[in-house]
Amino acid sequence: MLDLAIIGGGPAGLTAGLYATRGGLENVVMYEKGMPGGAITLSSEVENYPGITETVSGMELMEKWPEQCMRFGLRHEMAEVSRVSRPEGLCFKIQLSNGSVESAKSVIVCTGSTPRRAGFKGEKEFLGRGVSTCATCDGFFYRDKEVAVIGGGDTALEEALYLAKICSRVYLIHRRDEFRAAPSTVKRIKESDKIELILNAVPEEVYGDAMGVSGLKVKRKDTGEVIDLPVPGVFVFVGFDVNNEVLRQEDGTFLCDLNEHGEVIVDLAMKTSESGLFAAGDIRIMSPKQVVCAAGDGANAAIGAIAYVEHLHREKLC
Repeated sequence: MLDLAIIGGGPAGLTAGLYATRGGLENVVMYEKGMPGGAITLSSEVENYPGITETVSGMELMEKWPEQCMRFGLRHEMAEVSRVSRPEGLCFKIQLSNGSVESAKSVIVCTGSTPRRAGFKGEKEFLGRGVSTCATCDGFFYRDKEVAVIGGGDTALEEALYLAKICSRVYLIHRRDEFRAAPSTVKRIKESDKIELILNAVPEEVYGDAMGVSGLKVKRKDTGEVIDLPVPGVFVFVGFDVNNEVLRQEDGTFLCDLNEHGEVIVDLAMKTSESGLFAAGDIRIMSPKQVVCAAGDGANAAIGAIAYVEHLHREKLC
């Protein structure tokens, strides 16, 4: 039986494995069907990770993490987890997509979330080369330049306000006439002299060349007019899909408590409502969706898992 099963091999999962094994757990497996690294490996430029003094790609940032995190005994199994359950007693069951089942005393779920696509032409092709889903990560690269933000919720508006501090102009594109964000945030948007609203409009195409994005075409829904915005950066904030399917049980319920957005509810120690089950990174509530925060989550969750497993041994419950 595993002391700890870690589901997901991004910054949260890798750090959890490092802290858990270095902290004394001896039988720890990280399940990641691909190569470890997580979604950050798709980013072309990272310059806000502490200790990294030069701009690097996401792939370069994560290159040495697996080697370091496996120094103390973490094992990486290239397998996909289909479900985590607890049918009886204290033992968790880790069901793999190949049909096999493993047992674990504790589990950390680090499966993250996936930014939703807006669905316009060129969005996928230019992702990481001018199309971004993270203003905090990529906004600095457009200092004193014009950018476009797509979306109408709290996140889109908050990111537009953030970009307005950096960029010369922000075009905020929303498919409706009204926003779905908090009234106070909408008020700040309308009062900003650096944000131009393009409402009742949808993005049609982002275009550019081998160097990246050079413009975005937007179509007004009422008149059909197409507006060509010569922007080098397009930020898409139309929501996230939380990767929580591994927690879904056979009867459709979830192993632990989630909020209305499908995010796992945790406390400051990354504990879920199910004892021995932890969640770290973008899958949890109020996640900042930053590599440094995910790594911190993983460390917190591992420390909690160590204490939980030690409690089981001390009380001779397993």
